[in-house]
Amino acid sequence: MASQLTTQEWEVTRLAGELGAEIRGVNLAQAGSAGIDEVKRLLNEHMVLFFPEQNLSVDEHVAFGENFGVLEGHPNLANAGVHPKLFELVASKGGIADEWHTDLTFQKEPALMSVLKMVKCPRSGGDTMWTSLCAAFDALSPPMQEMCEGLTALHDAHPHGHPEQMAIHPVVRIHPETGRKALYVSEHFTRRIVEMSAVESDNLLRFLTQWVQNPRFTVRYHWTEGTIGMWDNRCTQHYVLNDFSEERVIQRVTIVGDRPEGASPRWAPWTQQEGRSAMSRHDRQLGSFLSSQE
Repeated sequence: MASQLTTQEWEVTRLAGELGAEIRGVNLAQAGSAGIDEVKRLLNEHMVLFFPEQNLSVDEHVAFGENFGVLEGHPNLANAGVHPKLFELVASKGGIADEWHTDLTFQKEPALMSVLKMVKCPRSGGDTMWTSLCAAFDALSPPMQEMCEGLTALHDAHPHGHPEQMAIHPVVRIHPETGRKALYVSEHFTRRIVEMSAVESDNLLRFLTQWVQNPRFTVRYHWTEGTIGMWDNRCTQHYVLNDFSEERVIQRVTIVGDRPEGASPRWAPWTQQEGRSAMSRHDRQLGSFLSSQE
């Protein structure tokens, strides 16, 4: 039986140059402590893991997720009553995350990781892409790396209809387990660079959010029903391709995260620099948020 195989007998297939691996030969419902330790090691190595043909029940899915930490619901989306610790999304067109993003970065402690079960997928389309934020940072020039390490960015939940939910995080996050540096901004949730003017921020964010989408940093996965996918939210972004018309049903558990750590900011926030005035909407948003934290 697959559940009796040792971790050395797992079949691990790397899917792309920078991230992603598909794993067979394990029953996640019966992985045991050694198996969970191996999953954690593989996740640190590959950032995104896929386990086909698992077909976990809802309770098994929740129990597997709890091996990695405390589970949390989605702050702005209902879980449809399937399980209090599990979020379900049913879509036939639209209603999916078709912008590059890292989950819940508008929170002070964004999600650590997600564990997704593909319950039902269309015959074609509906793939998901991930990008390695570590590879994206490593490929920047040293001057750009140095500047980004001294910056922070404001994130908000405007895509969820809650622009008042905000947090400031380092532009470059240090992974607490691997020590690798990750470019921690996204087109979906990041609004502005805290230490720069609105014009400078807009141009730098436009470059950085497009840079992380470079195909050489990414992996694309075509789902099959029953597959479990899990990703490290501290060093990846993901994007669902909205190119399907048949029903697509996913169930996901999310592990509570930690506060992102990076280098210390080198400059004061733009709105607090002497002689600066808050001219743009994002200037005013930043100023209001900073005032609320005092």
